[in-house]
Amino acid sequence: MDARLDLLASPTVGKAFKHLMAAGRAVKESTVPAATQELVALRVSQINGCAVCVDMHTKDAAHAGETPLRLNLVAAWREATVYTEAERAALELAEEGTRTADAAGGVSDEVWARAALHYDEEQLVALVMHIGFMNLANRLNVITRQPAGDYVPGQFH
Repeated sequence: MDARLDLLASPTVGKAFKHLMAAGRAVKESTVPAATQELVALRVSQINGCAVCVDMHTKDAAHAGETPLRLNLVAAWREATVYTEAERAALELAEEGTRTADAAGGVSDEVWARAALHYDEEQLVALVMHIGFMNLANRLNVITRQPAGDYVPGQFH
């Protein structure tokens, strides 16, 4: 598969990505555990069918020490016993925050309350920003058909 556009060669994308990457770094530096951030990024990317981001976040998470078992079960996290209650709350928030059209009301009060049991206000802000950022990145990659498989851990950090 060939990409429709070379996003990394575009001056417009370069200018915009500078700001997006700064926002992404702010989220990465939050107190939300790095493993949770990667699991959320992976799940959002799976839902959106973004192969580039699935490739990237699977490899980054594995490189950071995440186990193959936990990575392989992200798509079926509800039935899996390998995630903490906090991780499960973050994954549920990520799913409802990504499937806004399917949820018809966005994120439910129950899902928000479960997330708020495990994360303080600043962490919730970081999770919401991370979910939004991942949805943006996924859509850019899906629309332009960016191919996956060549990512090297840490390539964009």
